[in-house]
Amino acid sequence: MTQVSPSLLSANFGNLDQDLEMLNASDASMLHIDVMDGVFVPNISFGFPVIEAIARKAEKPLDVHLMIVDPGRYVNQVRDCGAAIMNVHWEACTHLDRVIQHIHQAGMKAAVTLNPATPVHFLEDIIEELDMVLLMSVNPGFAAQKFIKGTVRKVAQLRQLIDARQSKALIEVDGGINLETGAEVVAAGADVLVAGNFVFKASDPAAAIANLSRLS
Repeated sequence: MTQVSPSLLSANFGNLDQDLEMLNASDASMLHIDVMDGVFVPNISFGFPVIEAIARKAEKPLDVHLMIVDPGRYVNQVRDCGAAIMNVHWEACTHLDRVIQHIHQAGMKAAVTLNPATPVHFLEDIIEELDMVLLMSVNPGFAAQKFIKGTVRKVAQLRQLIDARQSKALIEVDGGINLETGAEVVAAGADVLVAGNFVFKASDPAAAIANLSRLS
């Protein structure tokens, strides 16, 4: 079964409790939390108080994706908000190995995100240390963008690297995910699908999650 991580960026923040109740009862494996600072990406989302509020209601692990400058400064705060996974961008970390060690020492799983133009081979020296790699299939910063087709090739390249190094890292894909694009990246080796609009704009969000989870 494919793991699904619905992106709360597309949820109804006027009635977040209702969406969280739906997610708790759904086939979602984790909840994807996008934190944007308006500097690393051209948008601002939400910060630690909102993550803490989500954590109090959520019954699924929180996958916190920091699209911010110098995310290593906030490892302890992300942990204290209740995150299970801390996801940092390769492009935002000068000393990535140090950040990964800090995340693990804080008791969280460590994930690294690659922007669309960042090659997979940049992770060769750290892939064994990672619990998950997130491949952005859109340029980060906004929801409802079109899926970048080259991501399918990157998923296959990453799967080859993970298998060759006997890494336990999961492959996560985020951006423009629906049943068609989801099937393509799962066939190429993806383990986790992040979906925002496809889930929360659906007439039956729980069914949309279930349909993604059945992709193979």
